[in-house]
Amino acid sequence: MMQPTPDVSIVIAAFNAADTIGRAIAGALEQQGVVLEVIVADDCSTDATRQIVAAIVDPRLRLVALPQNRGPGGARNAAIDTARGRWIAVLDADDTLHPDRLKRMIAKAEAEGAQIVVDNLAVVSADGSTQTMFDAHELAFRSELTLPAFIESNMLFRSQHNFGYMKPVFERRFLTEHDLRFDEGLRIGEDYLLLASALAAGAKCVVDPTVGYLYHITDGSISRVLKLEHVEAMLTADAGFLRRYRLDAAALAAQRRRRRNLTEAHSFLTLIGNLKRRSLAGALATALRDPAALRHLSMPIAARLRRLKERPSTVRPSEHSAGRAAPAPAPHTNKERPAAPDRLARVPFGNGTRP
Repeated sequence: MMQPTPDVSIVIAAFNAADTIGRAIAGALEQQGVVLEVIVADDCSTDATRQIVAAIVDPRLRLVALPQNRGPGGARNAAIDTARGRWIAVLDADDTLHPDRLKRMIAKAEAEGAQIVVDNLAVVSADGSTQTMFDAHELAFRSELTLPAFIESNMLFRSQHNFGYMKPVFERRFLTEHDLRFDEGLRIGEDYLLLASALAAGAKCVVDPTVGYLYHITDGSISRVLKLEHVEAMLTADAGFLRRYRLDAAALAAQRRRRRNLTEAHSFLTLIGNLKRRSLAGALATALRDPAALRHLSMPIAARLRRLKERPSTVRPSEHSAGRAAPAPAPHTNKERPAAPDRLARVPFGNGTRP
């Protein structure tokens, strides 16, 4: 008998997520008012993730066991390639959803003729306390997320949470027609690039201010450390984005500001690397080459300089850098502790222009 086409395919990329994958799957399967499938792409986990998924008996659940590690973007792509749902929803392996989230979001997108819908998030701490990520009143005031506003929000070191943390629900047909997938060369920022690309391709993205996605922070959560190679990969990806899409004036202006922001971040990380190595000459050369990075990030740099003066330098072993051919050291998630809800006045949704 033919299975009905699911309303939505919930895609979960999993790597060493044995402690949380069961909770994530349960939250996905408990979605109300939609026909769904849940696809878990296991990215060569070395723990019991695959066994836990395989032991869950539910015809709506499928396991895609990758033969080699592809990173979070690659694992999501593998799941999307097998998806049958009209809509695609991405869920991190350590997060959960409110039961009515997808019914509400899909209904809003379809009623407004949109190809993407985003909503608000709640940050759930280890003690069970929650904090809304974005100001709900300001989200309610904005009806659409435009490309200029989205680019403008995604600047490094500006605020703890930006619109890149949102978990969009995409119309699968739109992704397929425009050949849109996650960039597998990015370990940080792959979510940003997919949504930016969809917006540049002409997608309409509506905003539901309701909290529907639960972003869990646990004592064991490992924040990804921003490294020089991550920024270099983002700069390369952004260059490809500009080659692929013709942007209007507002989006192009925002993209230029983002490039400058990434360039400053690159200079800052180069400067910090020199300071860690006690290469004052290298640090000075970097500061002279890009004084804006020094000015913009003067507080953390000053603190590091004080530490260099006050005690002998102890250079910690560098964090393992996960290449595309090797498993990442942490689950496929990017967790940070919450700040106060971000004010959105400087990042408008509607017309994409700066105040």
